[in-house]
Formats: sequence, C-alpha cells, structure tokens
Amino acid sequence: MVNITVLTQSSCAYCDHAKEILSRLAPDYSLDISEVGLQTEEGRKLAIANGVMFAPGILIDGKLFSFGRLSEKKLKFKLDRERAE
Repeated sequence: MVNITVLTQSSCAYCDHAKEILSRLAPDYSLDISEVGLQTEEGRKLAIANGVMFAPGILIDGKLFSFGRLSEKKLKFKLDRERAE
C-alpha cells in the first residue's frame, strides 16, 4: 500500500486534476489517498516541512513528490519503479 497525501485548497483546478488522476490510478497501484487542506494547521505544517510552494502538494509515503500540476506520466513512472523494488 502506497500512502499518498494531497495538500489541497478550494477552487483549485490543479487540485481537481490531481484527485482525478489519483482516483483513476488507486486500484492499480493500491493507493491509500488522504486529502489535507492547506488552510488547516496540519496542511500548513506539511507544506512548510516539505517545501510545497502551491497546491496541490503531493506527498508519497510522507515525502514530497510534486506540487502544482500533477504529471500522470511522472507519477506512474515513480509508482512502477517503487513497485519493482
């Protein structure tokens, strides 16, 4: 199981795009997806600790993967590599 945390904010088209990609990939990659708002204390702490400049921030197993527009190709490559290890 791969834990994915999505740092989001309201009215964010890139956040919606990231959530669509993650929900589509979740069954194939056994993703456990949680969403944390950047306006919350937890969200702000995670953003600061991981250097997330703007939404959405994507953390894989607690480590920064990306922020801004999520690349499905890049994410699949990362998940495939981790699965192979």
